[in-house]
Amino acid sequence: MINFRDITYLKEGTVRQKEAHKLLLELNIFELLKHFNPILVGTIPINIDIESSDLDIICQSDNHEELVKVVREKYGKLPEFEVKTIPSYKNLKTTIITFEYKTFPIEIFVQNKLPEEQDSYLHMLVEYQVLVKAGEVFRSKIITLKQQGLKTEPAFAKLLNLEGNPYEALLIYGFEKGYIS
Repeated sequence: MINFRDITYLKEGTVRQKEAHKLLLELNIFELLKHFNPILVGTIPINIDIESSDLDIICQSDNHEELVKVVREKYGKLPEFEVKTIPSYKNLKTTIITFEYKTFPIEIFVQNKLPEEQDSYLHMLVEYQVLVKAGEVFRSKIITLKQQGLKTEPAFAKLLNLEGNPYEALLIYGFEKGYIS
């Protein structure tokens, strides 16, 4: 299993993963966010990204304003910088900070919840385990569905024949298979 807490695994990955690693180091973003428990999640860490995929970084903070201030001071002048706060998403205040740097859109997702317990991290773990077991043909099908406009979780739900809300169904599937606990 990849240690997703340490982005050095990207150095040995695909061309796009290596680009992401280099860019994240240039930004020094994990150092800047170290007090907020950052983890890179999404499609790039598990090699199912497409050209438009962003770098998703999840963080934990009970003081969203402090985190926003830190990020705004460092990256606020970058293209497409935007901050959105949702008072209650799954009963948690949620802040999403987006901006672009070179060839990557970047999204920082903040809740006062351990990153390892956030849905996006759990989804990635389930997807990673499915990809390891299902192999390259399955990976290619996921990428094709994503290129056709499907989001990641709905693409997995479709190929795994999961019913209902794909985001919830994938978590249930992950618990049932023992991929997450």
